[in-house]
Amino acid sequence: MKTVAFHNLGCKVNAYEFEMMQQSVQNRGWQIVDFAQKADIYVVNTCSVTNVADRKSRQMLHKARKMNPDAIVVATGCYAQTDTEGAKADDAIDIIIGNNHKNELVPIIEAYISDNSAYENVDDLSLPIEYEDYSISTSNERTRVDVKIQDGCNQFCSYCIIPYARGRIRSRDCEAVVDEIGRLARDGYKEVVLTGIHLSSYGLDFHDDGEGNVPSYNSMARTDAFTNYDLIEVINAVSSIEGIERIRLGSLEPRVITEEFLEILHNNKKVCPHFHLSLQSGCDETLKRMNRRYTAAEFLDKTMLIRKYFKHPAITTDIIVGFPGESEEEFAVTCDFVDRVKFYETHIFKYSKRKGTVAASMPGQLTEAQKAARSDVLEEKNEQHSMEFRNELLGEQVQILTEETKEIDGQIYTVGHSMDYVMMAIEGEYNSNQLVSGSVEGFIRNDIMLLKIDNK
Repeated sequence: MKTVAFHNLGCKVNAYEFEMMQQSVQNRGWQIVDFAQKADIYVVNTCSVTNVADRKSRQMLHKARKMNPDAIVVATGCYAQTDTEGAKADDAIDIIIGNNHKNELVPIIEAYISDNSAYENVDDLSLPIEYEDYSISTSNERTRVDVKIQDGCNQFCSYCIIPYARGRIRSRDCEAVVDEIGRLARDGYKEVVLTGIHLSSYGLDFHDDGEGNVPSYNSMARTDAFTNYDLIEVINAVSSIEGIERIRLGSLEPRVITEEFLEILHNNKKVCPHFHLSLQSGCDETLKRMNRRYTAAEFLDKTMLIRKYFKHPAITTDIIVGFPGESEEEFAVTCDFVDRVKFYETHIFKYSKRKGTVAASMPGQLTEAQKAARSDVLEEKNEQHSMEFRNELLGEQVQILTEETKEIDGQIYTVGHSMDYVMMAIEGEYNSNQLVSGSVEGFIRNDIMLLKIDNK
């Protein structure tokens, strides 16, 4: 029996594909071992979102080679896709698999074993390709499962390599999504996260003109009337699956947030009031250099619209600090904007050059010290706004999905997340994957609230 060690880097989509590859290996009858162990085969699912991610990917590939010089080392994922020539020149790597051939991992390895020659399977993702369909039968997560329904991006933000790593937008057939989630629900999963590289573009490729020309998300989204009915269709179809109690959505573009979209989601009680809208900057001048296709005012309007339809929605975001040319004044505008919106959680990233992107050669590159100082400012604001959001839940009736037990200050608690993704804990030990309701009594820690179960 062959032993296979895996290592994953990157985003939720990579994590989903990572689980798919692990299951394909198990289905073949091979044994998965820890990456720190000696193995016959090492598979590194690489990331390429920054130069640092590229370097980490190479480091893990070289580590695999050192652990067993006779092993087969496989590089797949975004680094393998965007720097195929560099990977081919790397003696540590035997097999290179692009992003749209991950489901062929086992037959590719077997083909390599049969002829013992370097193997490369990487397509040009700038050309139109079909969605690479596959599914998972279980997840490393015990209660919440991510399911990929979309791949690719047509946005070409000036700092981002992903359109080159993932190709153009392509969507998964709704029926295939429902089939997979139905199996996961029968296996006991109650909560599903619909994810993709650019989820807001889901289904646009279903409406091409027969010659591979896909409607532009940006041109369609320029009007307030734009509503992505394909995305709504898949959400509603998933909500009809018996056993699925909660649906979360991955990152959304602001322009997909419309009155009609929100009204439909509000009427679907399985949809969690948790909206991740990537801001990146609250300053219009910075947004223009980033090639983000909205203004700060448009973004603010969308957050207000969400709060019109949902009583206490969790609005989360991503912000890049220290983008090339970001002045102190521009950063101050972003800080003021963050204070106006009051996000539940803000994921803060210090700008990192990515070779091959427009932003990498822009003038006005900031120092690491400047980026770190600005990150610290926003981290402090994040802690403040997050605590304010949690305080608003005190005394409210909340339902959590139990996940695991924890010992905190000598007391055993069962923890889980509310619909708006706040971590809650109930005293005592309960089975995982159970929906439990109660009233929010206070805090156990700054990041964990205490829930008192109804009738207890």
